[in-house]
Amino acid sequence: MTNPGVAIVTGAGHRLGREFAIALAARGANVAVHYNASGDGARETVELITAAGGSAQALQCDLTSQEGPNTLIDTVVREMGAPGILINSAAVMERTPLGEVSVGQWDMMFALNLRAPFFLAQSAARVMSPGSVIINISDLAAYETWPDYIPHAVSKAGILRMTESLARALGPRIRVNAIAPGAVLVPEDWDGETSARFAASTPLGTLGEPADAVGAMLYLLDAKFVTGETIVVDGGRRIRK
Repeated sequence: MTNPGVAIVTGAGHRLGREFAIALAARGANVAVHYNASGDGARETVELITAAGGSAQALQCDLTSQEGPNTLIDTVVREMGAPGILINSAAVMERTPLGEVSVGQWDMMFALNLRAPFFLAQSAARVMSPGSVIINISDLAAYETWPDYIPHAVSKAGILRMTESLARALGPRIRVNAIAPGAVLVPEDWDGETSARFAASTPLGTLGEPADAVGAMLYLLDAKFVTGETIVVDGGRRIRK
């Protein structure tokens, strides 16, 4: 993608969303840095981008509300122009052991992790030009059974089928792909022992880095003959058994 134009990254105030936003700005994109509650983080992302000579704007929106996705796309178009890239990165992951899951937790996770990316894609597709790209962020949990994270895992598995369906519906005008990261950015509550144990049980014998997921995103932006696919970035954990 030689002229990235306007790019939207949801959940860009922290973690992988921030890394995606910074990388897109380095490629010349004018980045809409979406956030909901992480206002300080989003503003820091914008500061990092502008300090490096890039262009970005922080935009607040609650994507779990029914009109949130349409509102965000409308705001981006009005203030920055039609997007050529949409990175659906915003998500929530909560420990929800079976027997303790509430309807509220289930609905909240599905609203942000699965419903919002669909309606963002639907809304963005109306204004995107031919050659535009949508990338959804799934998770290694989509492929594995994590008993303490069933709602999260099911929502991320839905991203895989949604990506395939959107790719077929929007092609050839818009390409739609996904990335399923493993431990490229470990949970903040992991200690060194947990990280070391996880790395030792991974075929490549190490943890990943945010740059590994960013590299997958940059590849998908340029891969003009790839759509409907998911790149798993997990050091081989999915095939370890």
